Order: sequence, then structure tokens, then C-alpha cells
Amino acid sequence: MKEISRREFLRLMGIGIGAVSAPALLTACQPGRGGSHAQSPVASPTTFQPQATSTGTSASSGYPDLVVAHGEDPEKLVYQSLKAFGGIERFLKPGADVIIKPNISVPYYTYEYGATTNPWVVGALVKLCLENGAKKVRVMDSPYGGTAEDCYISSGIQEQVEANGGVMEVMLPLKYQTYDIPGGKTLKSLIAYPDFFSTDLFINLPIAKQHGLSSLSLGLKNLFGTIQKRERMHAEIQTKLVDLGLLVKPHLTIIDATRTIMVNGPAGGNLDDVKVQNMMIVSTDIIAADSYATKLFRKKPEHLPYLVEAAERGLGRIDYENLNLKEITIDA
Repeated sequence: MKEISRREFLRLMGIGIGAVSAPALLTACQPGRGGSHAQSPVASPTTFQPQATSTGTSASSGYPDLVVAHGEDPEKLVYQSLKAFGGIERFLKPGADVIIKPNISVPYYTYEYGATTNPWVVGALVKLCLENGAKKVRVMDSPYGGTAEDCYISSGIQEQVEANGGVMEVMLPLKYQTYDIPGGKTLKSLIAYPDFFSTDLFINLPIAKQHGLSSLSLGLKNLFGTIQKRERMHAEIQTKLVDLGLLVKPHLTIIDATRTIMVNGPAGGNLDDVKVQNMMIVSTDIIAADSYATKLFRKKPEHLPYLVEAAERGLGRIDYENLNLKEITIDA
């Protein structure tokens, strides 16, 4: 087989890989380091253990299980809600590699339409992590509409991330790997992005919004952006969401509810469908966070079959009222 030069390889792969370096791309092509059908030995993110557990037993540590913050300033929401949760330093070790996974779904609308995570929330979280000793903070998602590069720019997230010292990274197709799902009911394996498993701190940062298939798009639904072949998820989505949650486990979930699409989600496009709620929900228990967020849409956790099933299968708690809940209001 004829060898090709590094320059020729990059030309064949195409330009437009954003902030991802060429060495990273070449590394992804090395034997044993990727390919969408490689079997991965990478451990689950459950190897990370914050002082508060994901099952609502943090009372003994003095930390809340769930923080709900109200306020108009996105940066203050981030800083104060995490302070009330015990501080980001609970989760950050010096020199940590951090990945923040917002919802950057489409390039059609700016953040005002509620389809993407508020860029100032993302930027503030990047800044907070770096202030507390993170070596690098990467922000990434796999949009379902348009290219990642276009979505990163049009959402306003790239501007805020870079302004605060973070790196926007495009998720490379060559790096995805196949992972078995122990305990999977409908899904026995998924093709997922390995960096979410190997990073020191994985923060799930969804925007809360209505969704035609899953009823609501919150923390668990935001994990769609970590996998390939998402069309497989649409049939039997309620059970498959739980299977996905068994595989991909963020260390921390922060639900951005500054602006929420109340109907006609998830892409939206009509400002009349958007409600300004100026809220943030923080928990290590993704199911508890999602369960509380149903209140924003005048629902209960029991209205969402995947939340009920997630609780039954031990993924988290839906009885948030029985958890150590701390609610705060932040002055503008």
C-alpha cells in the first residue's frame, strides 16, 4: 500500500476540523485508538466518585443532592448554584482535563430561541473550572442540524468559550468506538465518543426544552450528542434513553433553564414558544435533576416513562422532594 504524506492525509480528510489539532486526528487513526467498530477497554465514568453520590445520599456529607437557583445573571447563576452545591472544587483535581457537553443542536437560531444552551452559561462554567485549577476545558457536541463548526458559531457558544479560555472541539468520526452496555434492555451496545469516558470531569450542560419524541429534552436526552447513529434511538426511545444512561454517566449535570422552549421543540424557531425562567438545576444525579425540571413544564416525573423506568433500574431518584434539596435566589 502506497504511503501518503501527512499533508495529503489531511487534504483527503477535509478541512474544517475547528479547534482539533492535526496530531489529535492522526492519533485517532492509530491502531487500537478508535474506528467506529473497535471494542473499547475504556472504563465507565462511574470510576469518578464525588463526595455526593448520584443516589441522593449526600446528606451525611453536608452537601445537597440537588440545587435549584433563580437569577437573571447567567454568570452568577453558575457561580452561586455551584457554590451552594459545595463548589466546583469538589469535582476538580489540579490539572484536570474537563469536558463540558452543552446542547448545540442546530445552526438556524440564536440562543434567544431556546434550542441551544445559553452561551453565557457555558462561558461562565469554563471560566469557573479554569479558575479552580483545570488545565484544559473542552466544549463539544454533535449537532443534529448543520455542521458542528456552523452550530458552534451561530449559537454564540464558541465566542464565549474562547473568550473565557476554553477550547471548542469538533467530535471526529474516526474516534468513535463501540461500547457494550451491561444491563441494557433494548440496546446491547452503542457507538460513543471515547473522550467522555476518559476525561477527568464530564459536565452535562443541557438546555431544558420540549421535545416531540421524548416529551422533554433535559439531562438524559442531552446524552444523545455523545453517540453516533442516533436514528436507532427513535423507536422505543423511552427504554433506549435509560440504556444510554447506563453507558454514558456524566459526573455532574447542570440544567440550563434560563430560557425554555415550551412547545414545538426541540429546534423551536418561534419566540412565542419560549419562556424566560432564569433558573439552573444542579445535581450529580441526572435523574433527580431531570425529575425536578419537569416542574418547569407543568409536569411530574411520572408523566415521563423514561424517568420512571430509570428510577426502577437504579439510574437515579425521581422522588426529588425526599432528597436534600437546596433552593436559592440570586440578586441581579
